[in-house]
Amino acid sequence: MKALVIEAPHKAVIKDIPYPKPGAGEVTIKVENVGICGTDFHIYEGEFIAPFPIVPGHEFSGTIHEVGEGVTGFQAGDRVSADPSIFCGACQFCLTHRGNHCENWNALGNTVNGSMAEFVSVPVRNVVKLPDTMSFEEGAFIEPMACVVHGMNRLQLQVGDRVILFGAGAMGQQLIQSISKAGASELVVVDVSQEKLAMALKYGATKGVLSKNLNTELSKENYPFGFDVVVDVTGIPAVIEKAFEFMGPAAKFLQFGVTPENSRIQIDPFKLYNKDWTILGSMAINFTFLPAFQWIKEGRIEVEPLISKVISLEETVDFLAKPKDPDLFKVQIKL
Repeated sequence: MKALVIEAPHKAVIKDIPYPKPGAGEVTIKVENVGICGTDFHIYEGEFIAPFPIVPGHEFSGTIHEVGEGVTGFQAGDRVSADPSIFCGACQFCLTHRGNHCENWNALGNTVNGSMAEFVSVPVRNVVKLPDTMSFEEGAFIEPMACVVHGMNRLQLQVGDRVILFGAGAMGQQLIQSISKAGASELVVVDVSQEKLAMALKYGATKGVLSKNLNTELSKENYPFGFDVVVDVTGIPAVIEKAFEFMGPAAKFLQFGVTPENSRIQIDPFKLYNKDWTILGSMAINFTFLPAFQWIKEGRIEVEPLISKVISLEETVDFLAKPKDPDLFKVQIKL
């Protein structure tokens, strides 16, 4: 079958690899749509935990092509998406509802071959059927939305919280919709793109600020007490350091964006103590795929407007190699 394989940092090729026949308790899915994630770029750059060679892709939808031994409730032709997380289910973290820190953690497209291929095999327990009302494009958004649900669970936003969020790309936009629906009173969004800020304002932000105007529009005179919640979705260390300047008393900081491994920032530990700050991380998915599916299925989160373009698997090789376009939201691959 045809697949995109990252063989080494900065080296992606299209090649034939063996068809992934399903084992016991697995299904093989014929892939329809795959979302390109920031993590895929980190893998391409050699900045993530992925081994090489690897087939990336962990946001996807498709139809079941073949079912393995012992599989019930699914059949060939079913329209589906799947949680890419592979938890062992037996370690101390899995047994205490912290599967994203599984001692034997794996994930499709991150540590084992993923969905930027004609077919991908997955454990049937990870699979969810898509209703006829949900498009394959929407189905490929369930995984990123599941990351957002985990981040929201970590954050435990309080009704009336004043929030500032850095980074209004596709993930930022899903967080913006979620934070707005969760009860934030003020939601200020910062980005380098006016187009992305316009989208943020359409879907729940109360104010959009270009990063170049940050110090003037969000000065201490205008915001003397900072914000209750600060969220970084950029994964850029310099932006993260800047974001801490907007932490108010007893504020929470959520690091949602993925930074390159071994990145460093400086933080004032006296302020951390004196201001009663809480610093949170949010890594991937933690049994949040089904809640994300429900949110999208019921139309609570609109994801199709976030698709900026659709490309082929072959075009993806050049897309990964080119500098990121700051005005793009989500790019999906159509197989």
